[in-house]
Amino acid sequence: MSLFPQHPAMRPLPYRKPTEGRDYWVVDEALPNADEVRARCLAKTDWEYGYPTTGEVWPGMRAAPALLDGELSSLEALVCQLTGAKKVWVESTGAGVKLNHNCVQVVGATEGAVKPHTDSLHLCRYAAVLYLNPAVPDRCGTSFFRQRMPNGQLGGNVVMPPHRNLVDALGARFVPPNAFAEDVRVPHRYNRLLLYKANIIHSATAYWGQDFAERRMTAVFFWMA
Repeated sequence: MSLFPQHPAMRPLPYRKPTEGRDYWVVDEALPNADEVRARCLAKTDWEYGYPTTGEVWPGMRAAPALLDGELSSLEALVCQLTGAKKVWVESTGAGVKLNHNCVQVVGATEGAVKPHTDSLHLCRYAAVLYLNPAVPDRCGTSFFRQRMPNGQLGGNVVMPPHRNLVDALGARFVPPNAFAEDVRVPHRYNRLLLYKANIIHSATAYWGQDFAERRMTAVFFWMA
């Protein structure tokens, strides 16, 4: 009998090498008024708190909206231009489900960890993160991951229908800590927008800071197209 927890075997996923311009897009100087947006976010008082302040699984703190209507409209026009989508929209959610679109998240170095996941395919086709702290180092950007199978072989990274998210696709909620390997890393840059297909396994690469103004601050977005 093993003294270590046993994890069910995860299903292999298809693999598609994350390629800029096809699977993800990087736009520097994304906002003309990034300093104004950051100052407005720092001044917010209506924060929701996650781990470790509460029992929520998401880390740090968050509040909405991050961008005003005009700022968001300009960003959505850019998303359509980059992806070729005719339009993007925020999908409606069912009762008890909350989609934290256009939300600012602030997470300190000890509040979060690398958690490879995909976003819910029935709620979004594209997701994006906008980095809003000029003092955060490059290594605190976003990474794309692929499976590491029990025999050490590298597996896939994409969730496909009929599965809605990574848990559905793997057939398991809990997998070993070494079940994913970093594949592509996009460095943190102030006022950089990283737009990506929501069905690719991804995670924040690392978090940063102790005091509120020092922490990794991002705005996150989820669009259907």
